[in-house]
Amino acid sequence: MNIKSISEIIREMEKWTAHYEENVNRFGLEQLQQVHTEGEWSLGQMYVHLIGSAVYMQLRSAQRCLEREEELSREAFKTEVGEGVFKLGGFPPIRIQVPPSPQYTPQQPTSREQLLDGFKEVLEQMKALEPKLENYDEQYKAPHPRLGALSAMEWFALTEMHYRHHLLQEERLLQALES
Repeated sequence: MNIKSISEIIREMEKWTAHYEENVNRFGLEQLQQVHTEGEWSLGQMYVHLIGSAVYMQLRSAQRCLEREEELSREAFKTEVGEGVFKLGGFPPIRIQVPPSPQYTPQQPTSREQLLDGFKEVLEQMKALEPKLENYDEQYKAPHPRLGALSAMEWFALTEMHYRHHLLQEERLLQALES
C-alpha cells in the first residue's frame, strides 16, 4: 500500500489548498459559476464538491473509524478498485464522469468566501485529526461506495488523493474560462 505519512499528507493538503484558494481569488463569482459544456460542472461546483466530499464523507468517515463506532466492520476489505487506488497512491489520471443528478451534482457556490472558508475548514479538520491518527486501530473500517472498507488513515489519505485527482479537471475548466 502506498500511503504517505500523516505529516506529508498535511503538507500536500496545505499546498493544494493554497493552489485552489489562489484560483478562487483569481475569478469573480460569476466566472466561478460559469458552465462551459452541458453536463460539466463549473469551477465553483468542482470546489464545492472537493470541500463537501472532504468534510461530509472522507474526514467524517476517518473520525468514525477513530471513534471505533460499533457498526463499523472489522472484517471488510477493499474492492479491487480500492486496492488499485492505494497501490498507486492516488486515482489513475482518467476522467470519471457521473451522470448529472440532484444527489451527486454539487450546488453552485453562493460566494467566493464560501469556497475559501470551506477550504480552510477542511485543512483545520485534517490538522485536528492528525494527532489522533498516530495510534489508530486499523481494524475499524468505514465503507466507501467504490473502494470498499477503509481505515481512518486510508480515509485521511484519500482526502489528499481526491484533491490531487481534481487538478486535471480544474485545468480543463481553467482553460475553458480563460479562452
